[in-house]
Amino acid sequence: MQKIGKIAAVAGIVAAAALSLTACGGSDQPAAAAGPQRECTADDIKTTGNFGQVPTITIPDSCDPPKKLITKDLSEGTGPAAAKGQQLKMNYLLVTWSNKQKLDSSFDRGQTFPLTLGAGDVIPGWDQGLEGIKQGGRRLLIIPPDLAYGPGGNGVAPNETLVFVTDAVSIGAA
Repeated sequence: MQKIGKIAAVAGIVAAAALSLTACGGSDQPAAAAGPQRECTADDIKTTGNFGQVPTITIPDSCDPPKKLITKDLSEGTGPAAAKGQQLKMNYLLVTWSNKQKLDSSFDRGQTFPLTLGAGDVIPGWDQGLEGIKQGGRRLLIIPPDLAYGPGGNGVAPNETLVFVTDAVSIGAA
């Protein structure tokens, strides 16, 4: 029993020393991770470009990816608002959260992407996030993994958060 008591005492001293060392970092040392940061909002994501122009998306390092779908109209548009069952033609730019790099862009291909809203043609984050967008409008979508490709990845990292800038080029009849 004496041996176990000594081991426990030594372990306590080592733990205390480690704690005091981490608490005494100098100003020239990088700050230790303080645990989870706050979740990003739409206002934390920076975009450039107007409707029809190739956008840019900048994701900051100062916040974590949101856990819920976030949408923000960057320009509202003046045409009809999209509803389930309607035919949409969209332009988009996709940046992945983990590496902050462009993954795909219909702007680069010079072709719009057609879909029927709410029909399951696209990931759930698009079906939900594009509802109500007006023709001629530009919308930011920040899509968490459970509304994107989840653990399967489908060409992106597993459990990836996706950031899109989308343009509603046309909204057709249901």
